[in-house]
Amino acid sequence: MQENTNINPQNSVMKEFRQGSEDVNPDNKNKKGGKLKQFLSTVWEFLKIIIIAAIIVLPIRYFLFQPFIVKGDSMVPYLQSGNYLIIDEVSYRFYAPHRGDIVVLKYPLDTTQFFIKRVIGLPGETIDIKNGKVTILKDGANLVLNESYLPSDLKTDGNIHETLGQDQYFVMGDNRQFSYDSRMWGILPKSDIIGRAAFRVFPINEMTLILEPTY
Repeated sequence: MQENTNINPQNSVMKEFRQGSEDVNPDNKNKKGGKLKQFLSTVWEFLKIIIIAAIIVLPIRYFLFQPFIVKGDSMVPYLQSGNYLIIDEVSYRFYAPHRGDIVVLKYPLDTTQFFIKRVIGLPGETIDIKNGKVTILKDGANLVLNESYLPSDLKTDGNIHETLGQDQYFVMGDNRQFSYDSRMWGILPKSDIIGRAAFRVFPINEMTLILEPTY
């Protein structure tokens, strides 16, 4: 009987220990479950931000505005190689390109290549280049272009007399002696114009809107 009374307290302690262990385990599980839920909630919030940003940014990036880095010197001095531009791809859906606009275009003889040039001749006009001067002929009137964006001593090489049809444009680089443009490869169909250079982002000290010149 004494042995039984000596054993019973030990059994009681073991029972209490087991009960204590059972009391601790659910708390640990709840803590781990709570941390997992918190982690998954954080991940989901992060994913929602990415999804919302993609919904907003991607249409702007691919259908409205597009970045473009100038490569080469065909638009010197107005644009330099390495300038980072924002191209407006939507405006020409509502109105035609204007004379003086700087446009990014697909090279008509190889549409996998992209050029940047300035619009000089518009549909229905005749472009006459002679003795270093550019003359626009339309409706019996002659307009000798005063291109203020060019150095005053710059001459436009070439001997061109080209009449443009509907939705056809004549484009040239500002660096006339080193530009491969409509003087060499011909007229530019409107369908090959990607958009208008609207804003120069880089270099920072030259950040500016790209405005249409007056003639």
